[in-house]
Amino acid sequence: MTMHEEAAGTGGLLGRVPPDRPVPATGGLLGRVPPAAVLAGLLLALLASVVVAIGLGPVSIPPGRVLDAVTAHLTGGVSVIDRAEDFIVWELRTPRVLLGVVVGAGLAVAGLLVQAMVRNPIGDPYILGLSSGASVGAVLVITTIGTATAGLFTLPAAAFTGALLTGLGVFVLSRVRGRLHATRMVLAGVAVGQLLGGVTSFLLLRTRNTDAQQQVLFWMLGSLAGARWDLLALSAAIVGVLLVPLWWQANRVNLLVLGEDAASALGTDPTRLRAVLFVLTGLLTGAVVAVSGSIGFVGLVVPNLARLLFGADHRRTLPVCVLLGALVVVWSDTAARLVLAPTELPIGILTAAIGVPFFLWVLRRSATGAVGV
Repeated sequence: MTMHEEAAGTGGLLGRVPPDRPVPATGGLLGRVPPAAVLAGLLLALLASVVVAIGLGPVSIPPGRVLDAVTAHLTGGVSVIDRAEDFIVWELRTPRVLLGVVVGAGLAVAGLLVQAMVRNPIGDPYILGLSSGASVGAVLVITTIGTATAGLFTLPAAAFTGALLTGLGVFVLSRVRGRLHATRMVLAGVAVGQLLGGVTSFLLLRTRNTDAQQQVLFWMLGSLAGARWDLLALSAAIVGVLLVPLWWQANRVNLLVLGEDAASALGTDPTRLRAVLFVLTGLLTGAVVAVSGSIGFVGLVVPNLARLLFGADHRRTLPVCVLLGALVVVWSDTAARLVLAPTELPIGILTAAIGVPFFLWVLRRSATGAVGV
């Protein structure tokens, strides 16, 4: 048995990784700032953003009155604001803004993991075809049953199922002789995504329902307009549960980035780790896309920004991505509600306006070795 075989065969499913093992190049522009201070600052910024975003809209509500209404509902007290404002705050805007927190956190972490799996800073959760699979499921419901006829959870369930089936197909196509190859993963994901994109276009063209076409457009570009408390609770529970094992594996993800030989020598089976991360990423992406549609570039921009600012150690960048991703989506959704008010823009338009220039910048720097994972 070789050294690599011995290392890969110890410590259970993914091997034991002592906490003092080396990690990829660390640092970042703010790498010397204590992690606790970074997370505390981002958390405070997110809490403030949530309160301010809830108050912004066609009917502007000051932050103090927003806090009064939310506190009254949480404590069972009596709200001091009138019924109309209370309804706007609690029933319309609060679940929408909080759903933006969940969606942003999920997409950012999924992007971070995909970039680690494929060892490429321009990786994105949607290159695995998961978004295309979710779109087929959602568009099939919209153009056949219709959202008015379908139950509340029918559309998210169809999208989630489509994402999972697509992930399963990409997973099978990516395996060669029992090993999961990063390059084949990307190629299979892109190919399957293109095929499913054609299916989505076919479903859209065959329907003559203009309302359905409008709903499909918003779905394919992303929107939080359908946020409800029950959908928020379900998606938050799924994302929260999935983040726990991902946080637990953060140090092993560091070893995966070092390369397969190095990861094996340090006690981690890269094939098994990729398989576990692929499943968790697929579930995470499917849960998020099922309630928000396809919001592009968050999974690309946020992980690269986190590494640029705080270094490449996934034990640090993963919680940073959770908070940064939430901030990006909350403010993108707020801008989508305000830019052309009372008309609402799909979030994907705004994230693309930010993400495309950033993508090109990352692509240029990665070509010169300036950016890495």
